[in-house]
Amino acid sequence: MKKSIRKRLAVTFMGLIALSVLLTGVVSYAFLPRYYLSKKAETLEHSWDLIDIDKDVSIDSGIRLLQFCINNNLNMIGTDSNLKTIWSYATDQEKQKMQVDLFGYVVVDDYRNVADVIKKTDKYQVQRFHDANVNLDYLELWGKMGNGGYYLVRTPLQSIRDASNLSNQFYFFIGFLILIAGGAAIWYLTKRIVKPIQELTGISQRMADLDFDAKYASGGEDEIGELGNNFNKMSKTLERTITELKTANVELQSDIDKKTEIDEMRKEFLSNVTHELKTPIALIQGYAEGLKDCVNDDDESRDFYCDVIIDESQKMNQMVKKMLTLNQLEFGNEQVEMERFDLADLIRGVLHSSHILIEQKEAHIIFDPDGPVIVWGDEFKVEEVFTNYLTNALNHLNDEKTIEITCEKTDDVVKTTVFNTGDPIPDEDMDNIWIKFYKVDKARTREYGGSGIGLSIVRAIMDSLHQKYGAINYENGVAFWFTLESD
Repeated sequence: MKKSIRKRLAVTFMGLIALSVLLTGVVSYAFLPRYYLSKKAETLEHSWDLIDIDKDVSIDSGIRLLQFCINNNLNMIGTDSNLKTIWSYATDQEKQKMQVDLFGYVVVDDYRNVADVIKKTDKYQVQRFHDANVNLDYLELWGKMGNGGYYLVRTPLQSIRDASNLSNQFYFFIGFLILIAGGAAIWYLTKRIVKPIQELTGISQRMADLDFDAKYASGGEDEIGELGNNFNKMSKTLERTITELKTANVELQSDIDKKTEIDEMRKEFLSNVTHELKTPIALIQGYAEGLKDCVNDDDESRDFYCDVIIDESQKMNQMVKKMLTLNQLEFGNEQVEMERFDLADLIRGVLHSSHILIEQKEAHIIFDPDGPVIVWGDEFKVEEVFTNYLTNALNHLNDEKTIEITCEKTDDVVKTTVFNTGDPIPDEDMDNIWIKFYKVDKARTREYGGSGIGLSIVRAIMDSLHQKYGAINYENGVAFWFTLESD
């Protein structure tokens, strides 16, 4: 099952955020009340520092102390040496309670033992006190001032707990929002990060399928961009290497086949050449002797004799060229250069160069590919195959005089078919048309100068490329076809 790196990154980062929020919440829940308590104790101690302890509290210090208590939610009383209240900031009920508690702290030793002392100095002590009458806990400071009077300041611990709980609730709420917002941001950022990696994954898959047109296009100057550029370089190197390997493989296969066939090919070649050249040589010899013996003295007869000699010489010249080409192919002297090219462009080029012959034959050509047809092969030799098919179709064109050319791709193979309207090939001749010098209709072949070598050249070329070829009869004509590897 495929695992998404984007999901893994997102889950990992969101997990880290959630863990951070959770750990911070646990720490806050465990230590925030203590922190508040410590800070509140410092506040109480600061209120003591605002008192002029060497003499009666001055007006200015009293105002500062009063304002400080109001701002920090503190209740306080100050007394003379006889514990008589001389100034305070508290409700009447709270004031009475504080007077009683201060009297107990000063006079009754057991009363002091009830409180939980947090900090004690030679002047004051900070303590936690539980008032059982109202079931409340207080944090308070009391001590004896320099003028002999006493001072008590306190604040309810419940307010500290409430503030701590409220802070924790607010933190968890903010943490939840951070988790949601962070998750959305991480999902977006991981998409930006993973996108070029996904592109590289697709490119690597296409390269594995030998599609070397795949290129990394996202760019970038980071490590991923550098990796993409390396992919592009690797694609070019692999394409060049595979091209060389295909060429070497074809050459090796040709060498193996050549060694087993060379002797028989020589014998067959000499026999066929002797047979094919016998007739034109006899004609040339006969008409030349007639000219020499002045069989006919008129100019028209001499021109006819000369035209026959020239025509037979041209046919022999074309036949010799084709035989040499075929000989080179069958002996493996022609090196196969494997490369990728557009077969549709090749076909259009051959049709364009043959337009004069097409017009002379009054042929109607049908060729309409959907787009480029990229194949592997020796472009020069494939052009020779298609040219022979086209020439053969033009020479045997009848009826509607239509030639239809198609390129059909199936899996990794492109099948090219050249169909021409006309007479079908007799079934008994279908397997022999690929044999050198074989002619189905010798009279008609002689008429347009055919030597019976063209389809043999097709066979030799397709064998050298290790591809398939053939012919199919239809009611209204014949279709010749061959295959090539595609991307």
